[in-house]
Amino acid sequence: MNMIIKDDYLDKLIASWKKEISPVHSVSYLDQLKADALNCVESLRLPTIRDEEWRFTDISSLRATPFPRASAATLPVSDNQADTFLDEAVCKLVFIDGRYVPGLSVQTADNSITVSSLSGLTGTSSVAEQYLGRLADFQENVFVALNTALMHEGVCVIVPADVAVKVPVHILYISSRKEVTVYPRCLVVAESGASVTVIEEYVALHEGVSLTNSVTEMYLKDSARVNHIRVQRESPQAFHIANSSALVAKSAQYDSISLALGAHISRFDQKITLAGENAGCEVDGLALIAGRQLADTHTFIDHANPHCRSRQLHKCIMDDSAHGVFSGKIMVRPHAQLTDARQLNRNLLLSDRARVDTKPQLEIFADDVKCAHGATVGQLDRESLFYLQSRGLTETVARNLLTYAFGGEVISRVTVPSLRQHLEQYILARTRIS
Repeated sequence: MNMIIKDDYLDKLIASWKKEISPVHSVSYLDQLKADALNCVESLRLPTIRDEEWRFTDISSLRATPFPRASAATLPVSDNQADTFLDEAVCKLVFIDGRYVPGLSVQTADNSITVSSLSGLTGTSSVAEQYLGRLADFQENVFVALNTALMHEGVCVIVPADVAVKVPVHILYISSRKEVTVYPRCLVVAESGASVTVIEEYVALHEGVSLTNSVTEMYLKDSARVNHIRVQRESPQAFHIANSSALVAKSAQYDSISLALGAHISRFDQKITLAGENAGCEVDGLALIAGRQLADTHTFIDHANPHCRSRQLHKCIMDDSAHGVFSGKIMVRPHAQLTDARQLNRNLLLSDRARVDTKPQLEIFADDVKCAHGATVGQLDRESLFYLQSRGLTETVARNLLTYAFGGEVISRVTVPSLRQHLEQYILARTRIS
């Protein structure tokens, strides 16, 4: 017998967002999608440590935060960009507390790509019906269901066939108020032969408790290329839950870098489907946490066709009582012969109280493949420390220099110069190199 257990937190959250919920009997695709997701929310519950996929990440404290959405009247009117990490000319879309702010946004000077807010997408029903909500499955994921049911604003990026976008598309999410919940939504469609860099940056102007629940869907058509960079540096008291899905078609290439630098508890679920022959992906990640921060990364790379290639490197640097979690799964389907997949998780513990739980996984149902995976957990190498000290560095500087070098391997793969430079400076400051 299938019993539905009511979740008081979800009931309170839905009640606080009551005015934002679309009519159930609306005829538009978007409103019907939101209504269907809301029905799923009512039959789901928040995950607990008794659930296998969440057994290392306790989000029970989230139940004290059924926050409403920020009122439009309270949104800042200044041009404070929260010290963004990008200096280049970009196509920028700015969201403050979940609301799109046209006055702070910068659109492209030509018509080479289409960038619009979610409200602008509603007039293009064919785009919404064809792509929105197709990859991000909300049937069993309560956070995706909540995002889909309660999303108000978002961004849609459409790159036409054979167009190479020269400037990055920068999506800046600013949290300016504590005790609010935001549901960012991002849809990217790269048509055949297209190329684009998309940067999602999450920042905060406060140090209070808030909740960000974001969902990103990316479609890469044949021979398309997408470089996707996520930088999460929200309040040290915040909750950050994110889900990202990418569908990679024949001969397309998806490159991803995810950086978890902020939030009290952060969780990033990433699913990549290599859906066409010769598709590929390179997935890199870095979590730099301290205090009592927890950063959880779950990835699933699905080799659904032959001749596909994937590379994954995820690193965690944990100090004080921080807790890092990595669970990465690579699946090779029965007909996905000649798969080439490698996965590596490396973890650096800077204190005796820091903790990491790592679970790299391979599921292979084909016999002609090259697959490898592994994980390492350790502290700074004593011989390297001794060598640097013998060259005149103090022990503190030597430790911090080695820590920076450990994370620098991921940062060096950021292709946007100003972003890479700011990230390097940020890590130098966090590791206190003098």
